[in-house]
Amino acid sequence: MTELKLPSIDYAAISPILIMLGTALLGVLVEALVPRRWRHVVQLTLALLAVLAALTMVVLSADERIITAGQALAIDGPTLFLQGAILVLAAMALLLIGDRSVERGGAFVAQAAVTAESADDRRQAEGRNGLTEVYPLTTFAIGGMLIFVAANDLLTMFIALEVFSLPLYLLCALARRRRLLSQEAAMKYFLLGAYASAFFLFGVALIYGFTAGIPGRSAGVDFATIHAAVGESPASPVLLFAGMALLAIGLLFKAAAAPFHVWTPDVYQGAPTPVTGFMAACTKVAAFGALLRVFQVAFADANWDFTPVLGAVAVLTMLVGAVLAVTQTDIKRLLAYSSIANAGYLLVGVLAPSRDGLAGTMFYLVAYGFSVLAAFAVVTLVRDDDGEATHLSRWAGLGRRSPFFAALFTFILLAFAGIPLTSGFTSKFAIFGPALEGGQAWLVIAGVLTSMILAFPYLRVVVMMWLSEPGESTPTVMVPGGLTSAALMIGVLATLVLGVAPAPLLDLAAGAAEFVR
Repeated sequence: MTELKLPSIDYAAISPILIMLGTALLGVLVEALVPRRWRHVVQLTLALLAVLAALTMVVLSADERIITAGQALAIDGPTLFLQGAILVLAAMALLLIGDRSVERGGAFVAQAAVTAESADDRRQAEGRNGLTEVYPLTTFAIGGMLIFVAANDLLTMFIALEVFSLPLYLLCALARRRRLLSQEAAMKYFLLGAYASAFFLFGVALIYGFTAGIPGRSAGVDFATIHAAVGESPASPVLLFAGMALLAIGLLFKAAAAPFHVWTPDVYQGAPTPVTGFMAACTKVAAFGALLRVFQVAFADANWDFTPVLGAVAVLTMLVGAVLAVTQTDIKRLLAYSSIANAGYLLVGVLAPSRDGLAGTMFYLVAYGFSVLAAFAVVTLVRDDDGEATHLSRWAGLGRRSPFFAALFTFILLAFAGIPLTSGFTSKFAIFGPALEGGQAWLVIAGVLTSMILAFPYLRVVVMMWLSEPGESTPTVMVPGGLTSAALMIGVLATLVLGVAPAPLLDLAAGAAEFVR
């Protein structure tokens, strides 16, 4: 009788994942056992402490370079850097989610089962405390993202994809105001996400078939087996190319790359703004962490085959994001198309065949995350009696009505445009430089040209805020509470510091830019 051998697990190395998932489960118990009036404080404190504890364990594990949990999880430089980035950005997002001073009762609906636009819905929108279930949902999503960037086989990656996607579908539907728009956004995200997950899983099946028949190896979907199969498998290369294409569809959907971007503007507009910021920052880090690992570890020897295709996707993504951003009249949709364009710039980094390209991509993800969370923090403050005033015409004259917050938003938009002395400039330089050295000049030219186009909608908002007279419809800017103020200041200061003195983070990224294989 064969003795069953359990896989060895380094619990210290995977402790950030265990902390976040354990806290999510504890949050579910809090919902059942803690009186309603205490839940908000308990849940927010619990989530922030969990993020802090997980981040501490990431820092303590900085020198770990192992593959553990039965070859399912790789704890290496990119994993730890990206897990740290996700946790820092998630802490900022939790501050925005937890603030109840800007909108009485918070940004979330008090009772999700209430029929949208009904009398009960209007009553709950007037100030009843919002759902606290958002905290365990958010911590589940963070835990899934931590697994996603560490996954060392495609099945683990698929499970992690579902663990962080399902909570996001629910969170998108829980906006306190404009409930129909919020529910429509969640439904679109769920349906398209389900299709993308199906493509990913079909790709896993094809890659498994491709790995069969390697001398001395059994078929599998771990990255070492896939890497070996690319050079040695006797199977038809059609399986490899079709599998890569289907996997790429699933991952590019999460990264909001064209032509798999169509969910992004509607979801960003309809979701509660703190959730939009969380997705724009943390989901992008997770998606590109997975893309980097899949294409630079598993399929590294097939880069001659996939680089032209992903390069074309990068150029299309940059063009779609930049050109359609010009036509937007809603600030959240404008930031959505900006996010799409930035996904194109990040793909340039993914295709830069060097350690510097990997380091530049990781730096870009952190810099963009800070800036975009700060941008959505400002969006939560510009309000009228019906909630957030997101139509661009309403922002006319905002610089005269609230010069401090208009100045902060101007600085963030200039960072998005890549103006020197902001993190946007240094992060673009960090990915375009290695791409140029790696012979991808065509991608760099496309990136520079689309950056020039994308500067127009940013500058249009700046001109509208400062050079237009405030009208009767110009909304007020709410005085932020302590949580939103902290998130906003962290984002703005990080955008400034990473533009003026980026060397420490660049050095940290360069030191972490090596995968365990």
